[in-house]
Amino acid sequence: MKKLKVLDLFCGCGGISLGFELAGYEIFGGIDVNQDAVNTFQHNFPNSQAKCIDLSTINNDDIPNIFRNIQEVDIIIGGPPCQGFSAANRYKKEEDDPRNKLFFEYMKFVEIVRPKAVLIENVKGILTSNNGYAKEKIYSIFKELGYSINSKVLSASDYGVPQRRERAFFVALKNGIEFDFDSLQKMEGIVTVKEAIGELYNLKEGKEVYSLEEPPQTEYQKYLRNQNSTIKNHLIKYPAQKVQDRIACVPQGGNWKDIPLELFENQRSNRHSSAYKRLNEIDCSVTIDTGNAHSNYFHPLYNRIPTVREAARLQSFNDQFEFLGSRTSQYRQVGNAVPPLLAKAIAKGIMEVLDNE
Repeated sequence: MKKLKVLDLFCGCGGISLGFELAGYEIFGGIDVNQDAVNTFQHNFPNSQAKCIDLSTINNDDIPNIFRNIQEVDIIIGGPPCQGFSAANRYKKEEDDPRNKLFFEYMKFVEIVRPKAVLIENVKGILTSNNGYAKEKIYSIFKELGYSINSKVLSASDYGVPQRRERAFFVALKNGIEFDFDSLQKMEGIVTVKEAIGELYNLKEGKEVYSLEEPPQTEYQKYLRNQNSTIKNHLIKYPAQKVQDRIACVPQGGNWKDIPLELFENQRSNRHSSAYKRLNEIDCSVTIDTGNAHSNYFHPLYNRIPTVREAARLQSFNDQFEFLGSRTSQYRQVGNAVPPLLAKAIAKGIMEVLDNE
């Protein structure tokens, strides 16, 4: 059976694309403005067409020439910014607001390609901001093109991701059927931090590539492992001693409030509850962010931040997926990504609808 082809706009390193590939789709191509992310995308989807392009610089006539055979694309996915959709917008047309330029560039691809389905990912507040104005505007744009559309905030931990991360998703379908988010298959229980990274605990610092000798113990670990159980992107680094001393005071699930005043006096104001948070290995992770110098979350056992690989496993990237670029860039790619297993659940739901056409 011929696989459905997916084009990923604002693709980053390819979190959504990996989810769609895991669900049985073919990754046609991806576009992002960050060269390291594009390099990672191309490395992990070698048969795709990955392009480093600033979509704000292209016009309609350019789109058919960016990719070979773009009309073969069945589904367009991605996370275009939509900050300019506001009832109080000073622009007469949303199209004129610079903050919406990339969203309308995304929609140009939809207009030209006319895919069977479109997936848009965004912050969860997009559904309620400005009394729902942004949501209704996006709905009206798709309906004018002949698509039915639905949206919902989904929590990654419901779909096998060992992380509490909520994102809004829009699914638009050309066949007149409204996508049913409630039909997506949730897992029972949660995948814990220990299940995700516990088998990496005993790996010693100082190596570029590691090999896991023990067999995987859980279904999630079986999913994570690549063919030869190698671990890359696992450079272990510890912060300055004074930072380690602070982290050492924080128990699993605790935060900056557990640090004595004498160790943390000057930086206690304006702190939120996730600052200096130590991950709890029997729970899901907090939301993975983009920094390698952050103070938002730390390893459950060691006085350091998770490695890139540990962060990637908490995002549900399998070990086969390798990140390119500097260590700082790799952290940014991981933190900006949509968890692949969350994307896989949506991808399977879309496939079921399209198979029943």
